[in-house]
Amino acid sequence: ALFIHRPGGKLVVASANGNGFVVPEDDVVAQTRSGKQVLNVKDTVAAVARRVAGDHVAVCSENGKFLVFPLSELPEMGRGKGVRLQKYNLARGRQGALELDGGLADLTTFEWARGLSWEMGGGKTRHEPDMSEWLGKRASVGKRPPYGFPKSYRFD
Repeated sequence: ALFIHRPGGKLVVASANGNGFVVPEDDVVAQTRSGKQVLNVKDTVAAVARRVAGDHVAVCSENGKFLVFPLSELPEMGRGKGVRLQKYNLARGRQGALELDGGLADLTTFEWARGLSWEMGGGKTRHEPDMSEWLGKRASVGKRPPYGFPKSYRFD
């Protein structure tokens, strides 16, 4: 992702296997051409970087599980691996090796009082004012997404 720097702003960064954290934008700015590594990814790739725009986080996995938790449950770090955002099950792959069943598809932040909105097919926008059905603890599995949520499991 590419952002225009906003001093004092914050970002949520996460890897494909579901680890992430909040990072101040001032800690992300680099003075070199090669940039700066903020998210440590060992066996995976960076998946999401979003600007913090609320007090809750909504996470959706590739296997269709949806979870909402308070932003206060995420640590603020300058660099690192982060903490588990959502739990994914292990499954046997084709050669019998254990692999993650799914992974992080997308995440966003939102104001709890306003609810969450997303784009539906046909240019329509769906607004869900009460997200309490999907509210849970960070690192839990979650539930099926709300009615009308895109089958790509992405917010935009």
